[in-house]
Amino acid sequence: MSQNIRMLEREPKIRKHDFEQISFGYSKEEMLIEARRCLQCKKPMCCVGCPVEVDIPKFIKFLSDDKPQEAIKILRENNSLPAVCGRVCPQETQCEKFCILYKQNASICIGNLERYAADSTSKIHNSFFNISSIKKNGLKIAVVGSGPAGLTCGGDLLRMGYDVTIYESLHDSGGVLRYGIPEFRLPKKILDIEINILKKSGMKINLNTFIGRTKTIRDLFNEGYKSIFIAVGAGLPIFPNIPGENLNHVYSASEFLVRINLMHAYDFPIYDTPVYKGKNVVVIGGGNTAMDSARTSIRLGAKTVKLIYRRTEDEMPSRKEEKKHAKEEGVEFIVLTSPVRFIGDVKRFVKAVECVKMESNGHSNFGVKNSLKKIDGSNHIIETDMVILALGLHPNPVLSSLTNNLNIDTRGYLIVDNNYMTSIPGIFAGGDIVGGSTVIEAIGMGKKAAKAIVEYIKKTNRYMQKTKF
Repeated sequence: MSQNIRMLEREPKIRKHDFEQISFGYSKEEMLIEARRCLQCKKPMCCVGCPVEVDIPKFIKFLSDDKPQEAIKILRENNSLPAVCGRVCPQETQCEKFCILYKQNASICIGNLERYAADSTSKIHNSFFNISSIKKNGLKIAVVGSGPAGLTCGGDLLRMGYDVTIYESLHDSGGVLRYGIPEFRLPKKILDIEINILKKSGMKINLNTFIGRTKTIRDLFNEGYKSIFIAVGAGLPIFPNIPGENLNHVYSASEFLVRINLMHAYDFPIYDTPVYKGKNVVVIGGGNTAMDSARTSIRLGAKTVKLIYRRTEDEMPSRKEEKKHAKEEGVEFIVLTSPVRFIGDVKRFVKAVECVKMESNGHSNFGVKNSLKKIDGSNHIIETDMVILALGLHPNPVLSSLTNNLNIDTRGYLIVDNNYMTSIPGIFAGGDIVGGSTVIEAIGMGKKAAKAIVEYIKKTNRYMQKTKF
């Protein structure tokens, strides 16, 4: 069996100076070679590994016959965002890992093929589905948040005949897809194409509407919505709780990336929303957001970027591809190291990070990482003029604090049952706000919640019971 066809990538020495995409995508010839490698298994395990239940062999078969328009129809039956997933979904740990060719290190490049199908048909496939073929039931569903979970849930409900309105607090839609992922990984024009397809299919998106403030949950029910899906993400950054974290030029990754993405800080002075551009940047963390922050800093002109992670490189939760790209672009990994304080100058601008080396204490349980301990006497100083903290996010408490009986756990996440329904009947939730950690996980939650909402409405005779708040 021949090896898989990888997409060609731009040279690191060139791409690290701009925000253009890293890979070129498949040519038609490359797509055909890769698609025709698929064995079309009778019991395709790749489908088992797909959180959104795409019929993978079927869409690949259409591609192998050079019918991308038919392939995208299959993809969109279960995935509202194929061009997005083709770029940011960790296929290597999901569908591709279950491919029968995985043991030969020759898994079909399912993600690359998905990207090809979406990109090659984006100009001619103008709608999500045939609107005229959908029997509308006249029932309204409100979705709070326009990130991957919200867009997916809304798209699936549209297909099932519901009238869907998404409420977004920011001035543009897409949630973490727009403000949390850099342009070089997910171009905004690609996201806009996906969202516009949903709009053409009947989805309404109301921007600059902060549910909890602009409108309450009670207001939405009073306006006739039969159910509500909450997908507001998690926007409060986690800080390490060490001295100096309030110094100037110590940023959270979320603030840094939002400034870059939503406010076009990388286009200064064309856009008058600059961000501080550090020359010797330190990034704390090991996930995809840490990689995004480090690689963005390189593109903004940093001379050095050091990524500090308290565990080993193999234990970093980021995708292997992101780690590879970061290293190629000049990011230095400093592992088994943890910050203990940030040091400032007389004007309270950060000038150094004091760190300590870490080691495993040798104790672990099944499925749990080894616990770590500090190595006595290993303290050392790393000079910097900018620190970016990529340690994760907590949920924003505004909506839950202003909605009576909407229960949260000790970390602030909405509590949901197995059907993603919250403590208030008729209100469902998914994505980061309930603890989801990846785009594809959020998409999967949105799909499951859409089915649960439909079942709930049927069960209550298609009318919401009055709920006390």
